[in-house]
Amino acid sequence: MLTKARIAIFQSKDVMKKSILCVLIICSLCFSLHPGRFASSYYSYIKHSDIANELEPSPLALALVKESDKPLCLLIPRELENTLQYPNESVTESDIRDLPQKLNIEEGGTWKPKECISQHQVAIVIPFRNRTTQLQIFLSYMHPFLQKQMLNYRIFVIEQATRGAFNRAKLLNIGYAEALKTFPYHCFIFHDVDLIPQKLSNIYGCTHQPRHMSSSLNTFRYNLPYQELFGGAVAILQKQFELVNGFSNIFFGWGGEDDDFQSRINNRGMTLCRFPPDIARYMMLAHAKELPSENRFLNLRSGRERFETDGVNTLRYTVIKLVYYPLYTWVLVDL
Repeated sequence: MLTKARIAIFQSKDVMKKSILCVLIICSLCFSLHPGRFASSYYSYIKHSDIANELEPSPLALALVKESDKPLCLLIPRELENTLQYPNESVTESDIRDLPQKLNIEEGGTWKPKECISQHQVAIVIPFRNRTTQLQIFLSYMHPFLQKQMLNYRIFVIEQATRGAFNRAKLLNIGYAEALKTFPYHCFIFHDVDLIPQKLSNIYGCTHQPRHMSSSLNTFRYNLPYQELFGGAVAILQKQFELVNGFSNIFFGWGGEDDDFQSRINNRGMTLCRFPPDIARYMMLAHAKELPSENRFLNLRSGRERFETDGVNTLRYTVIKLVYYPLYTWVLVDL
């Protein structure tokens, strides 16, 4: 015969089983609705058929064509191969040395098509420190990639000379400021050196809305790990970057600066977008992980208070060296 105590134990176990079952059902539903699986609409995914309409042509290019005998290049060149070979991870010094002449790259890592005027005038800004091998792989792959898209572009490598924690966001602000000293670029792409785009249809131009470019990454099995992700490679118009006051300058160490940048964009009433996952595919080159910043959450919580007073309008730095290398413009800075 069951005692009251035993009955109570069985009842409590039954309640526990039901609770666990409920949790499992909820988790299952959350997984099935995960943005990486069903392409969440947290950022709007541009339809394949709408990409050309969403791309933002350079006003300067539209003005130049009126004074030139050259036509405008197409926003999206015809017959782009959709998939490229995996980048060569054993790039030699000889490969790098021969590339400028082979591809007609001008000093400072700049190029534009000769037969037409590109509608994309793009500065690609890379924050950098201690990644020489990855940089060589990136450059050998990206120059042919960008030229097939008929872009007017320059690659900027902004290197932090200061010891201590890496400040990715401030380097991106510096890249923006230094790029505008060379040319009035209308589109900026802020790009980690370890990310390689896999589809030529992933046009390296700007859209009407700020765009998260690297949303489908091989290290996440081409799933989106969380809806709010806005890092790796992003594209934004020059006027929009000014409007949000760029990145924060105070994020030393890994993490937080991309979320803060997203908040700045949302704060100005802009929405974000992505190309479809089958286009926005990237592979990540192997690299050592950075240590997370201890202050990243505190900086994020106080971010809204600094949107107007911490950014490109308060940027301070010292250029130690500026060199126009054959494949890129190198800016060594003291933060």
